[in-house]
Amino acid sequence: MEVQQFYYDNKIVKKFLYATMFWGIVGMSVGLLLAFMFLFPNLTDGISWLSFGRLRPLHTNAVIFAFVGNAIFAGVYYSTQRLLKARMFSDALSNFNFWGWQAIIVAAAITLPLGYSSSKEYAELEWPIDLAIAVVWVAFGWNLIGTMLKRRQRHLYVAIWFYLATFVTVAVLHIFNSLALPVSALKSYSVYAGVQDALVQWWYGHNAVAFFLTTPFLGLMYYFVPKAANRPVYSYRLSIVHFWSLIFIYIWAGPHHLLYSTLPEWAQNLGVAFSIMLIAPSWGGMINGLLTLRGAWDKVRTDPVLKFMVVAITGYGMATFEGPMLSLKNVNAIAHFSDWIIAHVHVGALAWNGFLTFGMIYWMVPKMFKTRLHSIPMANFHFWIGTLGIILYALPMYVAGFTQALMWKEFNPDGTLAYGNFLETVNEIIPMYWMRAIGGTMFIIGAIVMIYNVVITIKNGTEVEDELAEAAALTTVSKKRTVGETFHTWLERKPIQLTILATIAILIGGIIQIVPTILVKSNIPTITSVKPYTPLELEGRDLYIREGCVGCHSQMIRPFRSEVERYGEYSKAGEYVYDHPFLWGSKRTGPDLMRIGGKYSDNWHLNHMYDPQSTSSGSIMPSYSWLVHNRHDRGNIQTKMETMVTLGVPYSEEEIANAQQSMDDQATKIEKNLYSDPDFAKGYEEDKKYAAENGEEFIDMRDREIVAMIAYLQRLGTDIKIKETDEIISQNK
Repeated sequence: MEVQQFYYDNKIVKKFLYATMFWGIVGMSVGLLLAFMFLFPNLTDGISWLSFGRLRPLHTNAVIFAFVGNAIFAGVYYSTQRLLKARMFSDALSNFNFWGWQAIIVAAAITLPLGYSSSKEYAELEWPIDLAIAVVWVAFGWNLIGTMLKRRQRHLYVAIWFYLATFVTVAVLHIFNSLALPVSALKSYSVYAGVQDALVQWWYGHNAVAFFLTTPFLGLMYYFVPKAANRPVYSYRLSIVHFWSLIFIYIWAGPHHLLYSTLPEWAQNLGVAFSIMLIAPSWGGMINGLLTLRGAWDKVRTDPVLKFMVVAITGYGMATFEGPMLSLKNVNAIAHFSDWIIAHVHVGALAWNGFLTFGMIYWMVPKMFKTRLHSIPMANFHFWIGTLGIILYALPMYVAGFTQALMWKEFNPDGTLAYGNFLETVNEIIPMYWMRAIGGTMFIIGAIVMIYNVVITIKNGTEVEDELAEAAALTTVSKKRTVGETFHTWLERKPIQLTILATIAILIGGIIQIVPTILVKSNIPTITSVKPYTPLELEGRDLYIREGCVGCHSQMIRPFRSEVERYGEYSKAGEYVYDHPFLWGSKRTGPDLMRIGGKYSDNWHLNHMYDPQSTSSGSIMPSYSWLVHNRHDRGNIQTKMETMVTLGVPYSEEEIANAQQSMDDQATKIEKNLYSDPDFAKGYEEDKKYAAENGEEFIDMRDREIVAMIAYLQRLGTDIKIKETDEIISQNK
């Protein structure tokens, strides 16, 4: 038998490890800043690129794609080479993967604070960056599959199955959810609208969690936990059931994010059914991971690596029990839009992704740098302060969520809302926000301690070099099943067939849910009174997206007595047919805005955006004062409307040609309305006089961004006129 010598590429792993630690601190720091902005809303007052609405997607993208993404690549590149007994297929592709991914992260870090956002949860990056993501991701997959084809190990270990499913599914999800028509270099509109866009987005959003934050980490669990414990995986059969049932069922569960919305009932029910089924494979994986440690519990007590991994797997089990529970309609009716969801997400992110990454780093760094970890006590300190940080983060958010849900739904004996003012809820949960900030601070302190420990370990070690290895050459793999060989054993030596079957498994659910919703028009009943946005309203909607307002405000009134009483008539599917993209939101830090149009004067909206506390005492909304001062660039409106026409929005050629005049007319009306406030009129005239005396440019109010924002907000919910009860009765006679 020929034995071949070769080298593992450790340098690429080192690069991804460094990036993981760097971006981890960046992403967590932005998250901590956001946590304190709930307590000090004007912490970054007047700085548009540091506003809450723009920083929130930066935090989620930095943690998910920069911190966790680089950790995935580090773990996959390290484990794949050793599991396949082969160097990565192409050093060039490995380095392209690394530098391309870092360039994407930097592009996100620049564009998101500047307000270039598609607004779609976990997919906010604009179309050129989306294209770059697709290219870099394909390079990663090409490298992964190429390595499998030149491997020296006959069978593909379970971790490799999860890596393959991750590559295929994320590619499909990203491409279909990101389909958009460009308007300019950094502006586009989703090809889907309203209900259809919501379904595709949460098909992506749920499965981005499933196939970016879960399946690759399950693969890493199956490699690093047995390695760290020096024990074999508990059950090979359970790993087979775990893998195939998980990737098949997970893809169906996305609609549970849209319960009680205007999504067709059949799609909601499918999402619920498959979400409940997810408990079995998810807990099967957790059990397989924890029972791998059987006989190694003495080592767990002393080894910080295993401590991190045990809490990580436990966090996975908790989050994957809670997810199906939250998909139950009666539970979802309480939890959705509340801080309960924030607690749920962070149990998964901090415990499962964070702690498994920390354990993986503590295990890999000493081995790669051929030394011992600098300080076991420091690693233990990191473990305990991190664990306490998770608890102090999550528990208060659960309490906050329960408090919100109970207060939102409580009625007085006379049938009126007990807490009609939304701010009463906000003020009640401020202590919980303090505890969250403290918990987040403890978690990031632990991460900083880890980085210090790792840096000293690296200094004490030797330079990372390609690692010499040897393995027997793999003879030609038989295409046929041998006598007594099971189908799955045969499949484990067939990477192409395995990839194809995994692709089929994940496509079935998506096709059955999404295609009928897009193609069957009866799923989205039309409403004749619903008209496209005027040019100024369309511009205002783009400003709403730019400022990230969807991160705190929903536009989906569910058919509950409490919500109808508080916000107005419940939402109808036909009201969203011209919304590219949809803006239903997933969190109510502030009230729903679906029917905000006409409820307040134009002056109220101006003052609310300039100084929220002046109109809403106790508000934790930050100031958006730049909207009041900035000149509004409306030069691209015709291109925007033409793009909308391509997407099916019925603007006429005349409307497009007269767009500028239409905007001027509507803006002038709003400007006149603003003059009805004597304080505004006085201040406005003083500003105009001051500008003239000092030779400064004065921007007419009708040309400022706030006017477009007001136009959009005043339009919301006004297409449907709810008839009086007696009129409805008379029509039914």
